[in-house]
Amino acid sequence: MSRAPLKAVAWDIDGTLIDSEPLHHRALVAACRALGADLSDLPDQAFRGIHMGDVWKQVSPRLPAAVAEAEWAARINAHYVDNRDSLIALPGAVATIRALEKLGVTQACVSNSSRSVVDANIAALGIADAIAFSLSLDDVAAGKPDPEPYRRACERLGLPPASVVAVEDSRSGALSARAAGLFVVGYTPTGGGFEAVDLEIDRLENLLALFS
Repeated sequence: MSRAPLKAVAWDIDGTLIDSEPLHHRALVAACRALGADLSDLPDQAFRGIHMGDVWKQVSPRLPAAVAEAEWAARINAHYVDNRDSLIALPGAVATIRALEKLGVTQACVSNSSRSVVDANIAALGIADAIAFSLSLDDVAAGKPDPEPYRRACERLGLPPASVVAVEDSRSGALSARAAGLFVVGYTPTGGGFEAVDLEIDRLENLLALFS
């Protein structure tokens, strides 16, 4: 069976386009410390690809009972945004986006992070002019691995899911895109891999072959 023509790319951001996981972890630890809990024992990839609501469920038992989820999240996001200058684009990320732009490929960003974090990441990457829109966790009722984020992205693109490429570095993101019916590319620069992908790449530039 022939594959549907691919017409757009829906990018995950954290860990796919930008090396943000270290800052996410530092923001979490700093916020929890300020609220009375020491999470320095957690590995720095403990919550890779997991949205904030699920992180809260896992760490809230270690926080004082009086701490509200909204305050906790606001402190994490504020720390992240205040330290956005430390963010670094992953190899090939910006060049690949610009190359796709020249090819006329429509692009969007679909993230499990809050709106303030998504905006900080896009600003750090300098790609706002190259993407049609971005979806954050604040824009959906359910984050990845639920299919809603990618389903909503396809609706906004006005394209059938099978014609949209999702680029993901996490299992939860890949599962979200797979359930929504997209063509799923797993970005695995350090090897390994995960299920629910149609193609694995270790360099973002390899994505261009899908549109050549």
